[in-house]
Amino acid sequence: MTPTETVETVLGLDYGERRIGVAVGNVFTGTSAPLETLPAHHGKPRWEVLDRLVDDWRPQLLVVGQPQTDDGTEHPMARRIQAFSDRLRARYGLPVRWVDEQFTSAEAEAHLRAARQSGRRGRIRKEEIDALAAAVLLEQWLTQGDPA
Repeated sequence: MTPTETVETVLGLDYGERRIGVAVGNVFTGTSAPLETLPAHHGKPRWEVLDRLVDDWRPQLLVVGQPQTDDGTEHPMARRIQAFSDRLRARYGLPVRWVDEQFTSAEAEAHLRAARQSGRRGRIRKEEIDALAAAVLLEQWLTQGDPA
């Protein structure tokens, strides 16, 4: 990104070996919303689906969840997430940022369970958790600001 470019729309990705949650966020409002969960095979998404989302939303930046460990050691998924981030950068020519996503799935699941207990929703699917986790990690990034 050049200093004169402004970031408005951001896509957030919650990477997983079987599923990748995707959310969209707006820098000005500081809000995000889950979009969908992409099926992945050994961490490789259906690129044509992600291509469509990038084309539809035209983000200026991608944010990928990168879990941190409590003891400062490298998380077991760190290298796979880095490789995925590198593929995103090469494929879309967009900058990629990271945000700690250590508890985003648990937070997303708790939110969905609370909605279910209140009667506002039915059964919870894993795909919904992943997409909402992407929205949670994206809102964390939006709240923290861009450290890069």
